[in-house]
Amino acid sequence: MEYLMDLLEKGKTQFHVVNEIKKKYEKSGFQLLNMEKEWKLSENGKYFVMPYPSVLFAFTTGKSPESVRIAAAHTDFPMLKLKSCPEIIKKSYMTVNVEPYGGLILSSWFDRPLGLAGKIVMRGETPFKPEVRIYDSMKPLFIIPNLAPHLKKDDKNGSIDVQKEIIPIGAMQRKGKEDGENKNHVLKYIAEDMGISEKDILDYDLYLYIHAKPEVIGLKNEFITGARIDNISSVAAITEAMTDTFCSEGNTDVLGNINIAAFFDNEEIGSRSKQGADSVLLREILDRIISGVTEDKERKLKLYANTFAASIDVAHALHPNYIEKSDITNEVFLGGGVVLKTSASQKYVTDSEAGAVIAALCSDNDIKYQRQVNRSGMAGGQTLGPLMSSYVVSKAADLGMPMLAMHSACEMVHKDDYTELVKLVKALFLN
Repeated sequence: MEYLMDLLEKGKTQFHVVNEIKKKYEKSGFQLLNMEKEWKLSENGKYFVMPYPSVLFAFTTGKSPESVRIAAAHTDFPMLKLKSCPEIIKKSYMTVNVEPYGGLILSSWFDRPLGLAGKIVMRGETPFKPEVRIYDSMKPLFIIPNLAPHLKKDDKNGSIDVQKEIIPIGAMQRKGKEDGENKNHVLKYIAEDMGISEKDILDYDLYLYIHAKPEVIGLKNEFITGARIDNISSVAAITEAMTDTFCSEGNTDVLGNINIAAFFDNEEIGSRSKQGADSVLLREILDRIISGVTEDKERKLKLYANTFAASIDVAHALHPNYIEKSDITNEVFLGGGVVLKTSASQKYVTDSEAGAVIAALCSDNDIKYQRQVNRSGMAGGQTLGPLMSSYVVSKAADLGMPMLAMHSACEMVHKDDYTELVKLVKALFLN
C-alpha cells in the first residue's frame, strides 16, 4: 500500500510513472537493456527495456521456461495538455491554452491547484539525437477558477465550452499589454527552474496535473482517494508483484515461465500510437525475449502457444446514488475484490476459458474476485486486452480494481482490492 501511495504522488505524468518504476526495477536487480543493441539473456535473468520515455517492459526468463505470462497496464491518465505557443494575455491575466487529454470529467478540474510536468526535449549532439529531460514544477502554478453561480443564472445549458472555460490562470501582467501577446513566460520559467537556456528547448510534452496528494479516508480508513488512480493503481500492483516475487535470486528458478510486465502509453486516447497497445511493440518485445531464451524452433512455438495475458485496468463499481447504471445481476462493490470483466462486444477480451483461468487462480490462492458485465444498452470503454491479443496469439483476460469517480480529478478505491490485485498478479507469474 505504501508503494501505491508513493507512486500516485510522484507519477505526475506518464513519463514520471515510468521513471519511478524504473527505479523500483533497478533496485530489485533488473538489468536495463538497449533496444538498439543485441540482447544476451541468461537463465533466471531479470531485465527491463524502455523503448520510449513513457513505456517500460520488465521481464524474467525463468529456468527452462515452458510458458509466457503477461500482465499489462497503461501509464497515462486524463490530464490537460499544454498547447504550443500557449500563452494568452486577457485583460492583464496571463492564461495558457490547453487541450483535454483523454476523457476527463472537466467540471472536477475547476478550482484545483495545478502543477506543470512532462517531457522537455532539448538540443542534442545531432538533430536526430535530441536530449530528453523529465520536468516537474513541484508546486502549483495554475488554477481554473469557476464562475460564481450568481453570474450563471442565464446559463440553462450547463455544458462546458472547453476553449473558453478551460483556460488556466498563471499570473497577472501589468496593464497596457495587448490581449493575445505571447512572451514565453512559461518556457522562461521552466528554463530558469531547470537551470538551462530557453533557446535549447526545442519542443515539449507538458501537462497540467492535480497537485493534491492522495489520501486515505473513511470511518474505517479503508478508502484511497486522489488523482491518477486510473491507471497508476494497476501499474503499481504489477510492479509490486513482479519485484516482490523476483527480488531475490532464490525466487527466479522456481518456475518455468517467462514473465512480462508490460506498460503502454496512450490508452486514454485509443492506444493507436507507436507506444500504444495497438501497435507491434509487444510482439516485437516478445519475439526478442523468446529468441534470447531459445533458438529451438519447436520450443519457440510452444512458448508462443502457451501464452496468457492479463490486461489490468480499473473497473466501474456500483455507485450508490446511480444504482440504475450497473448491471442488474452483476453488481461490483468497493472492497469486493478484483474484478473480472467480460463483454459480448469483446471490448473486454475475457472469454470463458480465460475467465476460468482467473477463477481457478483466485480459488487456489484465496483471492477475492467479482464479475463485471456492462448494463445492457450501455456502451463501455475498451481496454488494452482486445488490442494486445490481436498482435499476440494468447488467451487473455481483462481485470482490475473496482472504483468510483473514474476519470475525475479525485477518484476513489478500496485498499483491500489493491491487496487482492497484487496477490492475483503474483499468482499469475508463479503458475
